Amino acid sequence: MTPNELITKGSNFLKQNNIKTHMLDSELILSSVTGKQREDFLLKDDFKLNLKQIKSFNDLISRRALLKEPIAYLTNKKEFWSIKFNVDKAVLIPRPETEILVEKIIKYYKGRNPFILDIGTGSGCIIISLLREFKKSKGIAIDISNKALNIAKRNSINYDTFDRLKFINSSISTFDRFKFDIIVSNPPYIAQHQLKNLDKDIKNFEPKIALNGGNDGLDVVRKVIYKSRKILKINGMLALEIGNGQYKKVSQILKLNKFREKFFIKDFRDNIRCIFSVLDHY
Repeated sequence: MTPNELITKGSNFLKQNNIKTHMLDSELILSSVTGKQREDFLLKDDFKLNLKQIKSFNDLISRRALLKEPIAYLTNKKEFWSIKFNVDKAVLIPRPETEILVEKIIKYYKGRNPFILDIGTGSGCIIISLLREFKKSKGIAIDISNKALNIAKRNSINYDTFDRLKFINSSISTFDRFKFDIIVSNPPYIAQHQLKNLDKDIKNFEPKIALNGGNDGLDVVRKVIYKSRKILKINGMLALEIGNGQYKKVSQILKLNKFREKFFIKDFRDNIRCIFSVLDHY
């Protein structure tokens, strides 16, 4: 069986099981199994697949089709800001919406080298992407999960930012070191009672600790905002990703904590998803 025949077979099975991205997923799975780029299958279709590769491919296709396991966890890779990050079930899968946050920070701080704190770093996709752009910047990434930090460290080594990035196993509540130019966070912001309504590929596989935002979804957001008052430099920026429909409540929390909103960013569906604010000093 040629690679393209196997891709078609996998795609058809995924399609039968209501996987919308059936062809893409089939290509990505075979790419992961063989170590070849997707483009190789289009340009060249005469290389041999061994039995082990075919079995691995079929196993992963079944997990995607029947269990709805996310493609990123099946391949242990997810592209973010044009590079491929290692991911596993210990970390949230990087989302396109978070790239909007990164893009805005890069534009705003162009030509500067800010000192950055990433709260709840997960895979490290945010701070590693920023440090790759800010060549002389340094940063700190904190997370309460040691497993997540291990993934982030590996990604940092892979993308040449490890010598400028310190990893600390800590919650934001107990972290009080240094003063930062930027504090960035994509915290858990889903209300606990809404977790059961998430798509299967999210609720059954992604880490609850990275999703559960407490009773109203804003428990961790409040902690981040409160602590940021103490560890931001004068004129420092707090960049927060928030959930759909949370803008008014988060704006109110920011005002109560003496933050002044600079701007917000909408996602691809016109929902406000990121808020940038600075601390007002009186």
